[in-house]
Amino acid sequence: MRREKIIYWGATGIISFLFASGALMYFFNYDYAHQFFISLGFPTWIIYPLAVLKILGPIAILTRKSLFLKELAYAGFLFDAILAVAAHLMVGDGFIYHGFAAIILTIVSWRFDRKLFGEYVQKITVK
Repeated sequence: MRREKIIYWGATGIISFLFASGALMYFFNYDYAHQFFISLGFPTWIIYPLAVLKILGPIAILTRKSLFLKELAYAGFLFDAILAVAAHLMVGDGFIYHGFAAIILTIVSWRFDRKLFGEYVQKITVK
C-alpha cells in the first residue's frame, strides 16, 4: 500500500505541477504563449480559459470534493496532452516529450487514484 501511495502522489504531484506551471506561463508570459499558439495553429482566444482550467484541474484532483469534477479534470488533462502531442507532431517542432509524459502520468495518477480511493462508478439498476 505504501508503494502505491508513493506512485500516486508522485504522478499526481508532477502532473499538477506541469499543468499549473503551464497555466502560470500563459498568464505571466502571454506574448510567448500567444506566438506559441499561433505557431501550432490554435486560436489565441483560448489561452486564458485554458489557463484557468489548468489551475482548477489540479485543485479538483487534489481536494477530491467532487468526484465528477475530479474525473472531468483527469479527462481534461488527458485530452489536453493528446491534442498537444498531435499539434506538435503536425508542426514538427519536436516538443512532444512533455505531452507523452503528461499522458503517461495522467493515466498512472488516475489508475492509482482508483486503486487507493476506490472506483466511483455508480451502478444503475433498471426496474
